Amino acid sequence: MATRPSNAVSAPSRRARANALRALAMDAVQQANSGHPGMPMGMADIAEVLWNDFLCHNPANPRWPDRDRFVLSNGHGSMLLYGLLHLSGYPLEMEELRRFRQFGARTAGHPEYDLDIGVETTTGPLGQGITNAVGMALAEQTLAAEFNRPGFPVVDHYTYVFLGDGCLMEGISHEACSLAGTLGLGKLICLYDDNDISIDGDVSGWFGDDTPGRFAAYGWHVVPDVDGHDPDAVRLALEAARADARPSLICCKTVIGWGSPNKQGTAATHGAPLGAEEIAAVRNAIGWTSPPFDIPAAISEAWNATAAGAASEAEWQELVAGYSRAHPELAEAFQRRLSGQLPVGWSDFADQALAGIAAAPVKEATRKASLRALNALAPGLPDLIGGSADLTGSNLTLHDGSQAITAKQPAGNYIFYGVREFGMAAINNGIGLHGGFIPYGGTFLTFSDYSRNALRMAALIGAQNISVFTHDSIGLGEDGPTHQPVEHVASLQLIPNMRVWRPCDSFETIVAWRDAIERRDGPTSLVLTRQGLPPQTRSPEQCADVRRGGYVLAGSGLPDLIIIASGSEVELAMGAAQALEAQGHAVRVVSMPSRDLFLQQPEDYQEAVLPATVTRRIAVEAGSTHLWHRFVGPSGRIIGLDRFGESAPASELFEHFGFTPQQVAALALELLSAD
Repeated sequence: MATRPSNAVSAPSRRARANALRALAMDAVQQANSGHPGMPMGMADIAEVLWNDFLCHNPANPRWPDRDRFVLSNGHGSMLLYGLLHLSGYPLEMEELRRFRQFGARTAGHPEYDLDIGVETTTGPLGQGITNAVGMALAEQTLAAEFNRPGFPVVDHYTYVFLGDGCLMEGISHEACSLAGTLGLGKLICLYDDNDISIDGDVSGWFGDDTPGRFAAYGWHVVPDVDGHDPDAVRLALEAARADARPSLICCKTVIGWGSPNKQGTAATHGAPLGAEEIAAVRNAIGWTSPPFDIPAAISEAWNATAAGAASEAEWQELVAGYSRAHPELAEAFQRRLSGQLPVGWSDFADQALAGIAAAPVKEATRKASLRALNALAPGLPDLIGGSADLTGSNLTLHDGSQAITAKQPAGNYIFYGVREFGMAAINNGIGLHGGFIPYGGTFLTFSDYSRNALRMAALIGAQNISVFTHDSIGLGEDGPTHQPVEHVASLQLIPNMRVWRPCDSFETIVAWRDAIERRDGPTSLVLTRQGLPPQTRSPEQCADVRRGGYVLAGSGLPDLIIIASGSEVELAMGAAQALEAQGHAVRVVSMPSRDLFLQQPEDYQEAVLPATVTRRIAVEAGSTHLWHRFVGPSGRIIGLDRFGESAPASELFEHFGFTPQQVAALALELLSAD
C-alpha cells in the first residue's frame, strides 16, 4: 500500500485551511452570480480532513492508476471540488476558479469528467456519482483479486464519496448501495452531508428516512451522528471506516453555509450567491481577511500535496518494479490493462472470430448471435466484464468463460445485477472510468428507459459502456405493449455520442460487438431480436462495409428504388426486392444497422449508398418513424410503428401492423407508378 499523507497538522490550523475552501466557494459563486455556496461551506471541514489526512493521490499525475478516487456525488457543490484541486496542486489555475460557470472554463457548474485536472467523473444528476463510485470500488476489488499477489498489493486504493440528501432520495442510490453491501465493497467510503436542507427548504417534511438503519440493512458499516465541523470526530470516523471490511457510510451532521451569520442553516445558501453584504459578514465571522481569490502563502503551502503525492506514486512504482521481477507475465498483462490498450494480436484474433461465424451462417435471433460473438471474442479479451439486470437467460450475456463476482469470490467477470437497470448502467460507467475493464450490461430494450440518464452520462463523459438490449420490437410478442419497445431505438439515437447498432443477422451482430469493444470514446447500444433472422449473403467488400453502419446489401447499378432497413426488417426488404425484381424493377436494398455511424462516413460514401438522384425510397423498421425522414426525403415513404403494440404472437403482430414483404412491395409499386 502506498504511503498515505501524514495525519500531523501544522500551522495554519485546520479551520484556516477549511476556510480557504469556504472563501473560494462563496467568492466564485458571487462573481458568477450563479451557483451553490452552501454545500462547500458546510462540508469544508470534512474535506480538509479527508484530503489532508487520508486521500492518497498525486496532483502532478492525476492518472496514476493506484490513486484513491474521490467522487463529489452532490455535484452542485462543485466549487468545493475545484477549490480542493487548485489548493492541492492540480493543474487548475486560479484563473479557472475566477471563471467559474463561464463559457469555455474547466470549472463548469457541475463537475465534468476531466482527469487531467483530477475530476474523476461527471456529476450533477443526483445519485449517479455514488453509483459511479460503486463501479469504481467494484473495479478496484475485482482487479486486486485478479492481479495482487502476496507481498505485492499493486491494486490497493480507496474510493471516497461526498453525497447529500438528494443523492439518497434518488432511487438509484438504493440500487447501487444495496449491491455494494451484497458484494462487500470494503474500500468504498461515503461521507453523507446531513444538513437537513434541500432546495425546497427543511427536508423533514419529505425525507424522514432512517438513513443509518437503511445502510445497516444493506450490510454497510455505519458511523452515525458525526459532527461534521469537528475534525477529530471526522478523522476517527474515517479511521474506523478504513478498518472495516464493509462499505462505510459516515453520517456527518453539518450546517449548510457554515460561517454565514444570517443565512447558514437555511435554503438561502443552497443555490444562490450570498450577496456582497453577507460575504463581508462571513469574512468577519470566520476571520478571513484576504480579498477574493487570494490565498495566503502559508495556507497554500499547507494544502499543497504534490510532494507527498510524488512520494506515494514513487513507492508504488517501486512495488510494481518488484512485481514485474517476481511475476513478469502477470505484470505485463497488468500494465496492458492499465494502459487501456487491447491485447497484442487482438485485430487478428477478432478477424478469425469474425471469419468463423461468417463461415457458419445460421438462422438465429441476434441475441443468440450476440452470445456466439461473446463466446468467440471473450477468450481473447480478459478485460471484458459484464452482467445482466436479472435477465441473464433472456439477454444471453453469460458466455462460456463467465465467472460470477461475489463477496467471497471477487476475481470474476460476471455481475448478477438483479433488477437494477439504472444502477447497472451507472455502475458500468464507474467501472469503465476506473480503468482495467470493458464493461457491458444486458436488459430488455424497453427497460432502456430506466437506464437512459446513465447512458446519457456515458455519452457525455465519453465512457465505454456496452449495453445489450434484447427483445427489440413487437417481435417480443405475447408479453404485450408494456414490454414491446416502439420509440426506444430512436430515443437512444437522439443521445449525442451514443452509437446504436441494430444488426440483421449473426454477421452484423459480431461486427457490432467488435466495434463496441474497439470504440473507446463513448457508449454503444446493441439492439437485438428475440426472433430468428436468416443469414444474408455478402461479398468481402460488403462484409467490410458493415463497419460503416450502412451499406448496399443487394442490387447493382443505379436503382429505380431504394429500400432501407435495419434489424429484422432487412429480411422483409430482401423479400420485397426479390418480388419487385421479378417484375422487372431495379431495386437496391440498403442494410443500415447503425444510422449514426453511417452519418459519420464521408459524404461521397453516403452518396454512393444513397444516391441523391434516386428519390423513390422506403425505410422499414418496426419502431418509431421519426428519424427516418432524413434518409427517405420528401418523396419517400416509411413503414414503421408510431403507436403501441398488442399482446399476441410475434408473427401475428408483424402481419397485423404491415411488416411483410408483400406490404413493402405494394408500397414500392405505388412509388414506382407515381409521376
